[in-house]
Amino acid sequence: MRPLALLVLALALPAGVSAQEPTYAVRHLTMETALQAARAALESCRKAGFQIAVSMVDRSGVTQVVLRDRLAGPHTVDMATDKAWTAVTFRTSTSALAEATAAGKPMSGIRERPRVTAVGGGLPIEGAGALLGGIGVSGAPGGERDEACARAGISAIQAAIDF
Repeated sequence: MRPLALLVLALALPAGVSAQEPTYAVRHLTMETALQAARAALESCRKAGFQIAVSMVDRSGVTQVVLRDRLAGPHTVDMATDKAWTAVTFRTSTSALAEATAAGKPMSGIRERPRVTAVGGGLPIEGAGALLGGIGVSGAPGGERDEACARAGISAIQAAIDF
C-alpha cells in the first residue's frame, strides 16, 4: 500500500480504535462463598421464626446452591431460585423491579416473561464493582422479610468479595 493510502486509511478510522482481546475474565462466587451466604440467610430467617428456601445463582443465572428448611413450603425452592435469577438478570432487587413493573407502568410487560419474579426477596450480589451472582429467599411472610434475610446472606460474605 502506498504511504498516502495508509495515511488516508488511518485518518478514516475513529480515534481510539484498538484491537480488543479475544477473551475476557469474569469473577464468580466460589461454591463455598455461595454456601456461606445461603446458610447466613437461612439462619437469619430461622432466628426470626421463618422456614424458608434460599437459592444462590452465579452471574449468569445458573443455580449454585439451594437450601430449604424442613417446613418451608414446596413452592419456596422454585420461587427463591427465580427471585435470584431475576435479580441477576435485571441487576436490581426484585422489590425494585416489582415497583417498576406494576400494572399500568411502561415496563409492566416484563412480568409476562418466563421466570421473572417481581416480588421482594431477590438481590443481586456485587463485589468490587462487579456483578457476582444473586440470592433469592422465599417463605417468610412478605417480600420485605424475605429480602431482609437475603441481605443477611450478602452481609455474611461482603467483606470477602469487596477486594
